[in-house]
Amino acid sequence: MTSRVTTARIDEEQQELLIGGDGSAPDGIELVGRRAVAAASDIVTANDGAAWSAVLPLRASRWGGPELPLPTGDYALVVDGRTTALPAVETVVLPGLRVGSAGGDLQVAAPVDPAYETAEGRLALEGRYAALPGAGENAVFFEAFYGQSSGCNPGAIDRELAARAPGVTRYWSVVDLSVPVPDGAVPVVEGSPEWWRARADARLLIVNDWLRRRFDRKPGQRVLQTWHGTPLKRLALHRPGLHPRRWLAVVRESRRWDVLLAQNPYAERVLRKAYAFLRKPVWVDGYPRNDVLTTGDPARIRAALGIDPGDRVLLYAPTWRDDRSEMVDFVDPNALAEAGDCVVLVRGHSRTIRPGRDQAGSRVIDVTGYPDTAELLLVADALVTDYSSVMFDFSATGKPMYFLVPDLEHYRGKLRGFYFDLAARAPGPLVRTQDELVAALSDVSALAEHAPKYVAWQAQFNGRDDGAASARVVDRILDLGWLEA
Repeated sequence: MTSRVTTARIDEEQQELLIGGDGSAPDGIELVGRRAVAAASDIVTANDGAAWSAVLPLRASRWGGPELPLPTGDYALVVDGRTTALPAVETVVLPGLRVGSAGGDLQVAAPVDPAYETAEGRLALEGRYAALPGAGENAVFFEAFYGQSSGCNPGAIDRELAARAPGVTRYWSVVDLSVPVPDGAVPVVEGSPEWWRARADARLLIVNDWLRRRFDRKPGQRVLQTWHGTPLKRLALHRPGLHPRRWLAVVRESRRWDVLLAQNPYAERVLRKAYAFLRKPVWVDGYPRNDVLTTGDPARIRAALGIDPGDRVLLYAPTWRDDRSEMVDFVDPNALAEAGDCVVLVRGHSRTIRPGRDQAGSRVIDVTGYPDTAELLLVADALVTDYSSVMFDFSATGKPMYFLVPDLEHYRGKLRGFYFDLAARAPGPLVRTQDELVAALSDVSALAEHAPKYVAWQAQFNGRDDGAASARVVDRILDLGWLEA
């Protein structure tokens, strides 16, 4: 008798989905989302094999990290490999997530009271935030990639600050509680009352992208904008076809910042002009996120990713495209892994985390949701990218880089434009197809030809990526008295 799902309910205390059915017990049951999968931990038969029940956790652990609530999104119920409609489940708010079902899928959302997601609720919280005196707590409010990560430059500064100023409270803005935060830090879900209060009361905000939602600077409050890469592609005021309203938004945003962090003098010049950030300081201290390239332990990261010590690792990390929401599909990662006899790590851009879906294969690991890109650079033996700023970080390692650019003319001429001629200065081969990439990966002479360009590239862009950038930034913060150690 074929199994059939007939009942479903949420165990609020255990944060589990309990389902039951009739017929023979399934061999496997999973909740499958875009970036996470939760498998049934227990399938029990009853009534002499005529009925069954199963327990599906609403938490998951990735890459050896802690068990955290599932990322927000829709989850299909998959029974023995076939998508099955989930019976209706009344929506409940649990300590870590809000969950219910509609249309046959399980719907997971951040644990924010729905009342605060209405227009009236948002306005009420914004009004309360505006009325707070603020900046009264010896605390930092961190945000990276709009709350989708706790890595990048803010994450590296957090580690240094935690070690040197343990009395400082560290809040992390997160889109939901599936985002891991550093040990000792306090996650605050975006849009919640706790998020607004922490944002108001912290004496220092450290972010790597625009400040979203309403922002009212409190007396004595500072904003350190670390940004998230040395730019090749044109940005902000330099983007082609910039609308006057967008121009005004850029200028308003940069006026919120007290200090801008740059990886190198070239980035300082570009970012100053691109954001009209002309009268305030830029700290050219190198990128804190790259400290791990000097001080990190690649063996630990390989173990967390499940990569054998002797495996060759190829990291594919393209940037996003303004004209598409998901990651580009210029590479077949499974074919690349086989042709290159390597493990392929697939790293989508932060803007493709939500709309995209994890790719999988026998020697393919989708690491788009991995907390820290720099750790992936550390374990990679070679990088394949296109126009991503990751090229300026990976070059600090001196390891081979390859540029897969089938849309070079379109991207350079119509979509974004460049600050310099990548083809003339790239520290590695430019290829147009996956076949050309495979050939270049085994061509030692191609790397030798680019060696002089690689040396010149490092001299211009990596002079301060020496493993001490986090220390320099925290030195400045403490010396200026923005926080009390």
